[in-house]
Amino acid sequence: MGASEKALEAGPLERLFGGAAIIKILDFLILFREWDYSKTDIAKNSGVSFRHVLRALPKLEKYGLIVKTRQVGRASLYRINMENPIAKALHELAFQIAVHDAEKTTKEKNKERKERDHSGLLP
Repeated sequence: MGASEKALEAGPLERLFGGAAIIKILDFLILFREWDYSKTDIAKNSGVSFRHVLRALPKLEKYGLIVKTRQVGRASLYRINMENPIAKALHELAFQIAVHDAEKTTKEKNKERKERDHSGLLP
């Protein structure tokens, strides 16, 4: 992954709420919740500047949405706090948005396929 590449194109929360830094960070941490990440990793993988990460993390910690998991050298590592009811709700919301988008995409592809089949063109 290059310096400007993030881990996902646009996560479910970002697709719904827009590209605010905190939404991009939450999308990344929720979708990749199995691991913990340094501030640099969060910035790189969420597509947010390091400065925005520095501003957002205290707010996310204040609400208990993220937790500091460990220290590796001078780097603090963080992960989404799935014990937090708000984080759980955001996870469920992201999941429902993803399901909605997947169903919509499937319906659109099926419609295109039917139109193609009826027009006499085969795939």
